Amino acid sequence: MPGPGPTRSRRPPDKLDILRKADAVYIDQIRKYGLYDDIWQAFAVLLPVKTVGVMGDGWTYDFVVGLRAITSTDGMTADFYQFDMKFLGETRDAHHQRGEEREPGGV
Repeated sequence: MPGPGPTRSRRPPDKLDILRKADAVYIDQIRKYGLYDDIWQAFAVLLPVKTVGVMGDGWTYDFVVGLRAITSTDGMTADFYQFDMKFLGETRDAHHQRGEEREPGGV
């Protein structure tokens, strides 16, 4: 029996776990803030880069998680959802509390 295809064999399970957890935290925060019905599509993306950061008293070298949310009225055109800074700050804190990786702060 042949093994997994070329794309499946190149992705280590730990990256998939990071992405699944990051997406779950993100969607949980969207639900917590009551924004789920205002956003047409939202997801987390694990970028193929690492960045240096500070967590507590130590340095980290972790993957970057991008967070994307869009609105649409017809499914043909879309615009990014404008989260307020409180939401972004609490989402960042939720990621760090669960041992998640870094996420970019810009739009």
